[in-house]
Amino acid sequence: MADFKDFNFKLVVVEQLMYTDERLTPRFHLADLLREKGLGDDPWDYAYRHGLAYKVVPEARSHFESLEIGDELLATVEELVMDGGNEVYTECSPIWDGEDDLYDIASLDDLELLPNLRRVVGSEFLGAELQDTLRARGIIAD
Repeated sequence: MADFKDFNFKLVVVEQLMYTDERLTPRFHLADLLREKGLGDDPWDYAYRHGLAYKVVPEARSHFESLEIGDELLATVEELVMDGGNEVYTECSPIWDGEDDLYDIASLDDLELLPNLRRVVGSEFLGAELQDTLRARGIIAD
């Protein structure tokens, strides 16, 4: 199983595999997890009541940090999309507007986990140095 170094990079991979390709199952919904734990069924209300606006809900972080993704599945990833509207961000932070650095990727050390990655859409959110890292690996950064 892969060991991700950058949580935010892992979330972009989860977005692709779970919410776009639907290969990583079961699909995570914060509302379901909150219900199961007896914490309510409205993620927005839960985040608001617990001072978690513009933060990652700890239950979601815990879920995604412990989520195991096999090498075979990671090898299917050819494209990643970096966009503040990614569903995984809504599931992690019900109250978040994409206007801060909460989900900025700090490192591309995890690229080695994606041997077939060919393109990163929205790479302008990475900054010039990380974009150069992608291009140096032959990955289209647009």
